[in-house]
Amino acid sequence: MFSRRHVLKQLVALGAIAGFGSLPGARAAFAAGEPGAAARYHMPEESSPQALVWVAFGATSEIWGRNYKEVQATIGRLVQAMAPHTEVNVLCREEEEALARQLCGEQNTRFVVAELDDIWLRDTGGVFVQDEQGGLGLVDFNFNGWGDKQEHSHDARVAALVGRQTDAYYLQSELIGEGGGIEVDGNGTAIMTESSWINSNRNPGLTKAQVEAELKANLGLRKIIWLPGIKGRDITDAHVDFYARFVRPGVVVINMDNDPDSYDYKVTRQHLAILQQATDADGNKLELHQLPPPLGGRDNKFSRSPDFAAGYINYLPINGAVIAPQFGDARADRHCRDLLASLYPGRKIVQIDIDPVAAAFTASPSTSPPDSLLPTDNPGRCHALGGLFIHANSW
Repeated sequence: MFSRRHVLKQLVALGAIAGFGSLPGARAAFAAGEPGAAARYHMPEESSPQALVWVAFGATSEIWGRNYKEVQATIGRLVQAMAPHTEVNVLCREEEEALARQLCGEQNTRFVVAELDDIWLRDTGGVFVQDEQGGLGLVDFNFNGWGDKQEHSHDARVAALVGRQTDAYYLQSELIGEGGGIEVDGNGTAIMTESSWINSNRNPGLTKAQVEAELKANLGLRKIIWLPGIKGRDITDAHVDFYARFVRPGVVVINMDNDPDSYDYKVTRQHLAILQQATDADGNKLELHQLPPPLGGRDNKFSRSPDFAAGYINYLPINGAVIAPQFGDARADRHCRDLLASLYPGRKIVQIDIDPVAAAFTASPSTSPPDSLLPTDNPGRCHALGGLFIHANSW
């Protein structure tokens, strides 16, 4: 039995991807060369009003090891924190529906049976877009396990399922990628990392110009601000949602790692320099707000994981609230709360202990204890909170 980051199911995944195009109502997302394509659909900014939020209750011992029950409980707490503010749809396996209902509660929550590999629905579940008449569409970016780093035969089909459940117009991109690799202002500007999109493990043979043109067509973009990111250091190849987030057009929160021993110390400073010089699609400079990860916090089996993703940048804005991590570093937790309160006035800031999810414990080879960690030279996770959710926006 191999580590989840070494198990490749290319044939199954490719078969699932090829099958999407034959689904009833499915069609290719507008290609870069199609006249007027970008004007027909656009991706809204994340903090705009939402009809509901989708979550995957999909942790397993095969991927998360002995700690998968703590991951399930954490997802339950997150759903209960969101339910007073927005409707929540929870994807869960049929045999775990009763447990999902117990942990998530049933207030303002609907449960949808699905086959799942893992919990990272922002990456697997597609991207919601809006057409010129306000109709809902969903772009499927053909999830391939972050470049075949993890089994994904079920997760490769989740976007199509979400599209059917929401009655969204299903659109299939020519690209392979993930929702966590996309950050938009809703007004034509996006921030993305080259490491996760211009990468042979997703889009082999495509140039940066080709990838950019297809993303613009798929998401209704006029400009993409590219950050370098970094390849191979986490399972996502440095998704942008761990580095920069739009609050609204022209206003961006950025991750600024102040630990000189972290590889992100250099990466986040490279990103800062680029964003300080960048302009949006309308030529306006960006207002930047730094949100550093904690330097301290709780000492437990989760925080001691070499893959522990202790960052606040992956917060989740929902109707009337912002869901954010809390790591037990009083000063850093308070700075996160105060900054988000100033940037999202009128919304309740709800901070939650997400240590089990941030730790990325994993099942391991059969020669090791089930809860042992991956070797530190393997790519870890960098999803944290926001990677668990996708929004179905209301317009």
